[in-house]
Amino acid sequence: MTLHAIFFYLFAGITVASAVMVIAARNPVHSVLFLILAFVNAAGLFVLMGAEFLAMILIVVYVGAVAVLFLFVVMMLDVDFAELKRGVLSYLPIGVLIGAVLLAELLTIVGAWAIGPDVVKAITAPIPPPNNIPNTEALGLVLYTQYIYFFQAAGVILLVAMIGAIVLTLQHKPNVRRQIIAEQVARRRTSAIEIVKVKPGQGLP
Repeated sequence: MTLHAIFFYLFAGITVASAVMVIAARNPVHSVLFLILAFVNAAGLFVLMGAEFLAMILIVVYVGAVAVLFLFVVMMLDVDFAELKRGVLSYLPIGVLIGAVLLAELLTIVGAWAIGPDVVKAITAPIPPPNNIPNTEALGLVLYTQYIYFFQAAGVILLVAMIGAIVLTLQHKPNVRRQIIAEQVARRRTSAIEIVKVKPGQGLP
């Protein structure tokens, strides 16, 4: 067994075990930590496949930002998980049914799996030859030339989703003083100051 195969089975086994522990751990903080471990080992699999850019993106974006954000949210929110777990057994039959369907589909795919002799050579050329450029440069050429419109459309969809989430969750409280820029710009001398004449020997009311 070659060194490449040893590392593949090592990373793949730890990734699958970590994914199982994400849903099996009782403590949600432990679940997030197992999720980070799964991401790190998945990045190792990307490196073995020669996709070092995707591996670094997985580490920087998902481990460094998303998973850490999950960890902070879980640790800061005082959630009664015992209360949330009540009534879980009532959903067990439909969960078992869906799991059985997914398992049958996976077994069907694995049973009919066939690898052609020319597949390895076919998937290593994302752009036409000459293909003697780095992986990151090849990915950039594909994204920003052939699939530029789809890439921009995905960005617009994510922007609309972000604006929609902000609009749906934004709540204006009636007793909170807010800055109204239009009124500030339209201020005049009569509305900004008030001249009060005070007689000698008297103070302001």
